[in-house]
Amino acid sequence: MSERIVVVGGGLGGVRSAERLREMGFDGQITILSAERHLPYHRPCLSKQMITGEWTPDDSLLSFSGDLDAEWRLNSPALHLDPKTQSVWVPGGEEIKYDGMIIATGVDARAMGGAPRHDPRVHVLRTLDDAIAIRKNIRQSQGLVAVIGGGFIGCELACSIRHMGRDVALIVRSPALLGGVVGDDIGKKITEAHVEHGVRLATGVGIKHWVRQPGGIGIHLSDGQVFFASCVVLAVGASPAVDWLRGSGLDISDGVLCDSTNHVVGAENLVACGDVARWPNMRFNGAVRRVEHWLNAVEGGRAAAENLLVGRSHAKTYTPVPRFWTEQYGMRVQGAGLPVLGTDTTDVNGLTGFIANGKLVGIVGLESPGKIITETPELFRQNEVETNTPVWTQPEEEPAAAAEEALPTSMIPVPEPVAALASSVPPSVSSSMSPPLQRRRHSRSRPEMVRSGGGRARP
Repeated sequence: MSERIVVVGGGLGGVRSAERLREMGFDGQITILSAERHLPYHRPCLSKQMITGEWTPDDSLLSFSGDLDAEWRLNSPALHLDPKTQSVWVPGGEEIKYDGMIIATGVDARAMGGAPRHDPRVHVLRTLDDAIAIRKNIRQSQGLVAVIGGGFIGCELACSIRHMGRDVALIVRSPALLGGVVGDDIGKKITEAHVEHGVRLATGVGIKHWVRQPGGIGIHLSDGQVFFASCVVLAVGASPAVDWLRGSGLDISDGVLCDSTNHVVGAENLVACGDVARWPNMRFNGAVRRVEHWLNAVEGGRAAAENLLVGRSHAKTYTPVPRFWTEQYGMRVQGAGLPVLGTDTTDVNGLTGFIANGKLVGIVGLESPGKIITETPELFRQNEVETNTPVWTQPEEEPAAAAEEALPTSMIPVPEPVAALASSVPPSVSSSMSPPLQRRRHSRSRPEMVRSGGGRARP
């Protein structure tokens, strides 16, 4: 009987990890469990082209390898895991055995206490269906659209809704947009752009209470302001999708705890990747943290697949330099590293550099793609990984970041192997979007088999 690897999560990280399994020669069965009814799609477009209507759901589909040869189980979320028996359960009571598993369930939109989530005019944005529902609500209503949260998703949503010609209020708990993660100067320019484009800003405020009425929802703020909205979108961050792992014995206090090689701590033949994985990046002080960046799902998925196949004893540490971007009103903000670690800032060739313990730990630029590419290798150089670093140490937990939300993407992949230890020379930086090892563009493949809700397979 051939081996089976189960990938839990049908998003970007899950797909790229499955592709890497095939690239490395795994010829056993790959089963992909997805909680959604859709094939994998691009999430960054949800707050942009999907909201404005520029794209249809088909436009958002991810391209992936025609050689994937995976069994897709759509609308089949994992419900429970038993690492000891290497079994996972899906709806209908079906037990699926695995020889190896990749956990790539990502995150769920964070709940907001007191918000009337049962009201159909109140939304979150995490899935394609969420974006479709928001767009429908906006098109079928009139009046103000209120966006709660000043992180990347909240700001991108406000921008998109203004492009649709609708009145928007952006209600933010922190005193500045983007929570200071891009630096004061760039944050100020983004804030000014929103004001110039007619966004009604309320910063440094909380919500005292909500009043639901037939014509809209009243939002009473702590500073005495009242907004009356026909549509509300909660963009207050995300939480790791780990409910299905309760009772498994794994540490899921903030995502799935992994060692520095993506292997899940306390289990065999389990790796995790993407937003849901919490691991010590030995390039950046080794503190255990999650990274909610688009490219981390790609690189982390591929690294997890590599390390699952070679086994824990031969695995390589995963030490990426994260990269991200956001675009608002035609202005592109790009960054690399972990700016949130910075305790001070400095100028780096016209970019905002973030410094911690005398090292450059992050850079952010506005309309500076060439400078970001040029300066990113300096992050590798100043944060070199020791070649004798153990794959697992138990560092002190790092306090949670103050930013409300992050949905960055990236334009700067690094060469393979993504899981390898960094040498003293930083890797070259490319602006290619294709997987570094496989330069041909993947075709948009029709899955060999798709199952929905555990039902009978359909070709």
